[in-house]
Amino acid sequence: MPEYAHPQTLVSTDWVAHAVDEPNVRIAEVDVDTAAYDEGHIRNAIPWNWHTQLCDTVRRNILPKAEFEALMRRSGITPKTTVVLYGDNNNWFAAWAYWQMKIYGHKDVRLMNGGRKKWIAEGRDLTNDAPVIEAAEYSALPADASLRAFLEDVHEALDEHSAELVDVRSPQEFSGEILAPPGLPETCQRGGHIPGAQSIPWGLACNEDGTFKSFDELAELYGSRGIDGSMPVIAYCRIGERSSHTWFVLKELLGYDRVANYDGSWTEWGNLVAVPVERSVPATAGTGAP
Repeated sequence: MPEYAHPQTLVSTDWVAHAVDEPNVRIAEVDVDTAAYDEGHIRNAIPWNWHTQLCDTVRRNILPKAEFEALMRRSGITPKTTVVLYGDNNNWFAAWAYWQMKIYGHKDVRLMNGGRKKWIAEGRDLTNDAPVIEAAEYSALPADASLRAFLEDVHEALDEHSAELVDVRSPQEFSGEILAPPGLPETCQRGGHIPGAQSIPWGLACNEDGTFKSFDELAELYGSRGIDGSMPVIAYCRIGERSSHTWFVLKELLGYDRVANYDGSWTEWGNLVAVPVERSVPATAGTGAP
């Protein structure tokens, strides 16, 4: 992937097929639950359940440092392990896991370009056998707060015009026509978007096979909406998973230095009292994925 700013953060399905038995490589399938994994997965891949393993479901937060370390240990991952992540929905939740691993300082973590969709489309082997994992030692770095935006950061961006906001949801969510994609439970009291946010649906960054578009195509997609890396960027969606995908694009593929994922996203902003909300129809062409 030599055309991207940080090409080492992506690997191809072919690379993964040749690395499944490498002792210092750990492959994880990351989905909202493990149903897809149970139907068949890449050999030696372990399952990570986004809902129960990759977030604090009581406090609505990322994993605390101690729980993140415990997950890494159970997964047989050391700070020197090359971790390759893939999943469904064109790597929505894999990107969330990537973002969280970078928050806690894991050096070598990568996404499999195209995710589960591309692996299956190519007719590559799946297995139902779960690998036997030997626990490892793992100590994480202190959380890197620069990769994450909180509510006060968004208020500051609005008040001081100190950051660009990118809303990666569908145009129907952006306009307030719907509160959430059909069938998804986390929702809000009112629809719309944060004033001044640019509507750039996350799926516009992907090709039909689930892989990322080229550097030039991505630079044009975001640059045409004024998102060119000259100012800090805050990406948001509904609960932070789709925006972690866009965070990956902006941070790792385009190389923008100051990119944060607002994982409180619309389920936080859309439930607050007296915050500003806009309901204009987005000016972007295309809809992207849900």
